Amino acid sequence: MIVQPPASAEDKTNLTDGASSIPREGRILAIDPGEKRIGIALSDPTQTIAQPLCTLTKRAGQRFPFRKVFELIEKHSPVGIVLGLPIAMNGSEDDRALAVRELGIKMNELIQLPVAYCDERFSTARALSAVRDLGGRTRGQKAKVDSLAATVFLQAFLDTRLS
Repeated sequence: MIVQPPASAEDKTNLTDGASSIPREGRILAIDPGEKRIGIALSDPTQTIAQPLCTLTKRAGQRFPFRKVFELIEKHSPVGIVLGLPIAMNGSEDDRALAVRELGIKMNELIQLPVAYCDERFSTARALSAVRDLGGRTRGQKAKVDSLAATVFLQAFLDTRLS
């Protein structure tokens, strides 16, 4: 599910109109910002298939690793960024979602790429389930699971753009 920024005129998160601001051709970088790890996924240039790229580590109390994200952007030249928005089960946005929206504002300012948000509820559970279904083990694989979770919501984002 694609999540649009709030429509308030005063709300700075409305710097982008979300999905419609991302070009329909070229790679899209997905970021699943967690407290300890940041899962990263990347689409193919036709925006058909998402694949896990890497997982970045964030130390407690440290800022978001913009430098590493800049390196990935320089290397892969995405046309837009999709941030996983942690929406509560009742559909509301809490402090974590607000922090992701603030990250989106900062990224838009620093990187000058359009930013969209995608509901990332259940993405980790889906990634874990997929690994188990394929006979894999998830114990000790948290970094891989985080990049797979980013892949799950990026694929959902890509699929909604096809329809």
